[in-house]
Amino acid sequence: MSEGRARILSKFDVVCAIVCIVVVVGVSGVVDTSSRLRNRDTALPFDELTQQVLKASDKKVFAVYTPVFPLSFDNLDSGVDYYTEQYLNLNGENSNYAPEGALLRERPLPRAIDPSADWQLNDMRTEVERASNAGLDGFIYDLLTTDGVLWDRLHLLLEAAKRADPKFKIMLMPDVGAGHPSTEDVDRLTAKIASIANDAALFRLPDGRLVVSPFAPEIQGVNWWQNFITILESVYRIPVAFVPTFLDYKANATAFAPLSFGMSNWGPRSSAGGNPGMRASELGGFRDDAHNKGKIWMQPVAVQDNRPSAGIYWEANNTDNLRDTWSAAIEGADWVQIATWNDYTENTQISPSTHIGWSPLDINSYYLTQFKQGFAPSIVRDVLYVSHRVQPFGLIPTNQTKVMTLGPFSAPARDAFEILSFLKEPATITVAVGDNHYSYDAPAGVSARTFPLAFGHINAQARVGDRVIAHVVSKFPVGSRRATQDLQYYFTSSSRDHPEPPAHVP
Repeated sequence: MSEGRARILSKFDVVCAIVCIVVVVGVSGVVDTSSRLRNRDTALPFDELTQQVLKASDKKVFAVYTPVFPLSFDNLDSGVDYYTEQYLNLNGENSNYAPEGALLRERPLPRAIDPSADWQLNDMRTEVERASNAGLDGFIYDLLTTDGVLWDRLHLLLEAAKRADPKFKIMLMPDVGAGHPSTEDVDRLTAKIASIANDAALFRLPDGRLVVSPFAPEIQGVNWWQNFITILESVYRIPVAFVPTFLDYKANATAFAPLSFGMSNWGPRSSAGGNPGMRASELGGFRDDAHNKGKIWMQPVAVQDNRPSAGIYWEANNTDNLRDTWSAAIEGADWVQIATWNDYTENTQISPSTHIGWSPLDINSYYLTQFKQGFAPSIVRDVLYVSHRVQPFGLIPTNQTKVMTLGPFSAPARDAFEILSFLKEPATITVAVGDNHYSYDAPAGVSARTFPLAFGHINAQARVGDRVIAHVVSKFPVGSRRATQDLQYYFTSSSRDHPEPPAHVP
C-alpha cells in the first residue's frame, strides 16, 4: 500500500460529510482583510521577484486545492462556526470521529464575519491573493464531483481568479480515488468540462491546449483516459494536454506515455524512508525517465502528511521532506505541484493556518523563487523558523482510542525540533527548551539544525556579537499530556510571530 493509496480512503469520508453542509448567509459583522498579505514585504528573508517576472517564467508552480475546506463554511464567528463545533470537536459530526479524536487538528486562519452576500467569493479571492503573492501560478482543483457544492466552488474559484489575478490559472484534476463520482461516467465528465472549457481562468498551454491532470488515472486505465481525450477533442473540439498524476509512476508511465504531454506522481511524504524511487537520493529518477520519454515532469512537493481520521502518518523529519522535494524540482523539473494547499484531513496544507501559521508558505516562496530564476535568492533579512510537534510521538492520548501509526515506507518516527535559519551573515544561535540549552554557529544562507524534543516552549536567538538579529519563541508548548493525538509539525517564524506571551495548544 502506497502513501497515495492511503490518501484515497480519508478523502472519501470528507466528501460524504461536506456535501451535506447547509450554508448560512447574511450574517452581519466586519471583514478582516489585514491577513491577506500581512507583512509580506518584511516577513520573507529575501526580496521577491515581481509578479510580472514570476508569472512570465516557463517553470510553473501550482498547489493542489481541495474544495472540501473553504476558509469558512457558514460565515459565523470562528468560536462557534462549523470548524470549531464539528470538525475540531471530539463530539462533532455526531461523534463519528470520536475514536480518532475529531476529524481535524487544524483549520484555516479564522477571519471576521463578512457582511457581504458574496462572502464565499471574497474568501476565494483571499486564497487566490495569498497564493499568487507567494509566487504560485495557480491551483490544481481536485475535481471530486461534477455537481453540488463542490462543483459550485469550482465556479467560484474560477471567478475569484479572474478578479484577483487574471494570470493565476486553475488546472483541473479529476480525482479517481475511492470511486469519486467525477470519473464514474466519462460522457458526463467530458460534458461538464466542456461546459466550462472556455473560461479564461483555466490553465492552458500557449498553443491553447487545456491541461488536465487526473489523480490516480491508473485506476481507470489507459483506455478509459484515451476515450476521455478523444471525446473532448473530437466531440467538443477541445484540445487536451494530458498530465497524469500517478500513485505508482514506475508501473504506469510507459503505458500512459503515448497520450501524455507530461507526467507526475503524488510523491513522497517521508523522503528519508524506504519507498523505492521516493528516497531523497532517488527523487530525480522519475523526472529523468519522463524527460527521456519526451515528456515534461511536474515534481510533487510536500511539507508533511498525517491523517488522524485514517489512523496513519509519515515521518517528514521537520522540513526535510519539503526541502528534499524542492531540491529535486530545482535540479530539473518543468513544473511543480505542491500537495496540498488546504487538505486538512491529511495535514499537508501550506495555506496560512492556525498551527503552521504562514511559515510553510513563506519557505515555499524561497524555493519557488530559486526554481523559477535558476539560482538561490540573496538573503536580505535574518529569519528563524522553528518546527516541532506538540507531543512526543509515542505519547498516548487520554480521550482517543484510535491512534495514528507509521505508514508504509516511512522513516522511523523521531522526537526532534528544528531551527531553520536564513541568515545574511554567520551567527551564533542559542536555543532553550525546558531545562535544556544549546548553542551553535550557523553559516550565512540557509541551514537547518535539529535537537531532542523536550517539554515547554522553544526559544531561539541568532546573535552577531552583542546584536540579536532574529528571535523566535514557539507559540505552542510541547506537552506531556494530550487529550487527542496530534503528530503534525507546528511552525513559528521570527519575522511574523514576534515573541510574546505564548499561547496554549487548543
